[in-house]
Amino acid sequence: MSTIDTLLDEAGRTFADEAGITLEDEPAPLYRLLVLTVLLSSRVQSQLGTAACRELIDAGMGTPQGMRDASWQDRVDALGRANFRRTDEQTATALGEGAQLVLDEWGGDLRRMRKAADGDAETLEGFLTAVPRVGPVGADIFLREVQAVWPEYRPHLDPKALAGAEKLGLPTDAGKLADQVAGDDLARLAAALVRADRDDDVREDVQDS
Repeated sequence: MSTIDTLLDEAGRTFADEAGITLEDEPAPLYRLLVLTVLLSSRVQSQLGTAACRELIDAGMGTPQGMRDASWQDRVDALGRANFRRTDEQTATALGEGAQLVLDEWGGDLRRMRKAADGDAETLEGFLTAVPRVGPVGADIFLREVQAVWPEYRPHLDPKALAGAEKLGLPTDAGKLADQVAGDDLARLAAALVRADRDDDVREDVQDS
């Protein structure tokens, strides 16, 4: 079994899946991915971000309307239940403002953002970084995951993913890495490489297999 096959077996779960999001090119799951992006942009451990996303969704905030209409305290409480407390108040505010932006700019449907970007990653990044608390790193998080359902953005293997590849002795060229997996596996590969960059245990498990 190749290193990449082993990596996918060991760590190839997308962060969206970890957050309970069945990612499809539909308004609700795309918005939930944006929420997850905001949470993971807060420099918390990914497990905290995915748990917080689950709590928000379970509390009825998995759509821009639901997020906007929830009270600020409802958002803070949901984040608190996931132990997402270091930046919970600022994040609760940002989520409310972001929901309003998605409704105002995109009619609550990020497929309109996709259409407006027309396959240009730089344009899409500009739209994404207009969302409160989403910077260039957050845009990369969204693109890494959304390439599962927006194939025009494949391959998206950002510096964090490529750092994981380097630590595993894999090619650090996105195209060469992408050639080694089916297109549908690129989001899983990107997530696995990010985990390999961050987690010594993941690298050891892959290298010892």
